[in-house]
Amino acid sequence: MILRAADPADFSAILALNEESESFLSPLSRSQLLVLHEKAALHLVVEQAGQVRAFLLALREHVAYDSVNYQWFENRYPAFLYIDRVVVSRTLQAKGTGSLMYKEIFAHAEQYEVPLITCEYDIDPPNLSSARFHTKFGFREVGRQSAGNGKKQVSLQVAETKALVR
Repeated sequence: MILRAADPADFSAILALNEESESFLSPLSRSQLLVLHEKAALHLVVEQAGQVRAFLLALREHVAYDSVNYQWFENRYPAFLYIDRVVVSRTLQAKGTGSLMYKEIFAHAEQYEVPLITCEYDIDPPNLSSARFHTKFGFREVGRQSAGNGKKQVSLQVAETKALVR
């Protein structure tokens, strides 16, 4: 597996991965992805055998972004790194791919002295694998809210950057 920065040549693969996981994520168009890519503090892909098999996209605070979940953190924390999307293809799930990307995001936050990493995951309907994964990285719930036009409830999560970096 190769972890590297995403670039526009990866967009088709990223969009396909996002579509695979739309039950947990919001839909994403090419134009939306381009805007998020340009605003991202960190946009990573994991490549295996020449194919993009996973991605992570994270934004800093004070970015013009209309996500209700991002806005929740923006209204409460002065400095953070928000994980907007993380997707691992079914072929690489439970093989350390997510952990590889999360170790990188914690290292990035530490390097840039960002005190908190934030994210959310579904609790209704439940995403138990995401809950277990985030607990492993020291995330804790700081709130809940309705999302997806009221179709789901999310757990808003925060992890201290120094909790993982050694």
